[in-house]
Amino acid sequence: MSDDTIRLAMIGRILRRRWRLLAVLAVVGALFGYGSSVLVFPPRYTASASVLLPGLWEERELLTQVDIATSSAVVDRAADALGWKGVSGTELQDQVTAKAADGNIIKISGTADTPERAQHLSDQVAQQFVTFAARIAGGSADPAVATGTEALRKKVAETNRRITDLANAANPGQTVESVQARTELEKLRTSLQDAMKQLEQADPATNKASMVVMGPAPRPTGAAAPTRMQLIVGGALLFFLFAVIGHLAAARVSRRLRTEPEIAAALGSALLGTVDVPGERGADRPENGGSRARIRRLLGVDTRWDLPTPQRSGDEADRRIRYRRVCARLREQLPAPRRLLVVVPEGDEVARRAAGQLVAEAKNDLLLRVVEVSVDRPIVPDRGTESGVLVVLSAGSWTAEELVGIAEACADGRHEVVGIVVAAAVHGAPTRTADLPSGGRTPDLPSDEATLTFAIPGHATGGSA
Repeated sequence: MSDDTIRLAMIGRILRRRWRLLAVLAVVGALFGYGSSVLVFPPRYTASASVLLPGLWEERELLTQVDIATSSAVVDRAADALGWKGVSGTELQDQVTAKAADGNIIKISGTADTPERAQHLSDQVAQQFVTFAARIAGGSADPAVATGTEALRKKVAETNRRITDLANAANPGQTVESVQARTELEKLRTSLQDAMKQLEQADPATNKASMVVMGPAPRPTGAAAPTRMQLIVGGALLFFLFAVIGHLAAARVSRRLRTEPEIAAALGSALLGTVDVPGERGADRPENGGSRARIRRLLGVDTRWDLPTPQRSGDEADRRIRYRRVCARLREQLPAPRRLLVVVPEGDEVARRAAGQLVAEAKNDLLLRVVEVSVDRPIVPDRGTESGVLVVLSAGSWTAEELVGIAEACADGRHEVVGIVVAAAVHGAPTRTADLPSGGRTPDLPSDEATLTFAIPGHATGGSA
C-alpha cells in the first residue's frame, strides 16, 4: 500500500488524464438518475391547505390537532369523499402531512402524482378535519342539550326586551323610586349579558370548534423534491465522485515500487544510475489493437494516470552524460570481455528506449544485448559469454513480486544482476551546441547496423544466445 499523501495535485492529475472516462461516467450517472426518476421516484406534487383555529390554544393542544388531522379517522373519510379507484385511506395516510404554523394555523399537505389530485386531496382532508374536530369538541352533542341552550338564549333575549319595556314604562325623571327602578333594571340586564357571555366562553363548541378552512389549496406548479432534474444532476455528481474516489483508492493500495531503494532491494543489486528519456506523445501507449484497445484509447485509460508529470530536464548533452557515466561504472566493475545482457520488462516503453540509448553510448569494449522479458512468466536466456545482467526499468511501473520474479529468472539462467538503471520520462529541451564537441556537432552515434550488432531486442524464450 502506498503511503503517499493525497494532494490536490493528484486530483488535478486525475481530471487531466481521465477526463474522458469521468465524462462518460457522469453521463451514465445522469442516465441512472433519469431512470430512477421514472421507475423509483416518479414526479410527485404537493399542495397545502390552511386551517385557522380561533381562540386561545396551547402548544400541546395544537399538536393534538395536528395528530387528529393526519389520523385514520380523518383520512378514511377523505378517501371515501374523494372516491379514487383503488386508493384506500391507508395509502392516502402516507401522502398526508400536517404541521402547526404561527398564528394558530395548521397546514395540511397532500401529495399525489398530479397537481389536480394533490389539490383535491389537501382540500378534502382539511374539510374532513374541520368537521371531525367540531364533532369531537361538541358540535354534534346531545340534541336535548343543544335545544336547552338555545331556549336559554331565547329566554335571555325575551327578558332583555321585558327589561327595556319596564324601563320605558317607568315615569322617567319624575320620582326617586322610578330612577331606582330603572337603575335596578339596567343592573339586571348587565348581569344577564355577563352570564350569557361566560356561558358561551365556557362552551367548547363555541370556543374551539369553529375552525375555518382558509380557502382552497393553491394548485402546485412544480414537482416536489427530489425532482427529476435533481435526480439527474445528483446521479451525475455521484458517479463522478465515485470515479475520482475509486482512482484515489486504487493509487492508495497500489503496490508498485516508486523509489530507487525499493527497486534495488527487490532485484537484489545496486543502482548504477538514473537516466532521462525524452517523453514522446503516445510513447507509453500499448501497441496492440482490437476493439477493446480502441475503446480504452478513446476513454483515455490506456495510459497510467498516477505517474508524476515528467520534469523538464537538461539538453541532449546533459542526458548523454548520464548514459556515459552508467557505461563507465559498468566498465569499472566488469572483467574483460565486457558483455552484458540488458533485461527490459515487457511493455516498459521508457525503459526500452533507455536501453537503446545505452547501447548507442557503449563503446567497443562494452557489448550490450537487449532482451524484453515478460513480467508474468519471466524467462531469461541461459548464460553464454555474458558477464551478467543489467536491468533497465522505469519507476512506479512494477510491483516487488514482479521484480523478484525477474531476479529469479536471471538466477535460473545462471546470470548475476550486476546493476540496475532506472529510466525516467522527462520533457526534452533544446540542444545546447556550446557544450558539444567537434564545433557544436553531435558526436557520431553508432549506425543502425552497428547498434543491431550489440542489441537484439525481442521477446526472450529461453535457450542459449
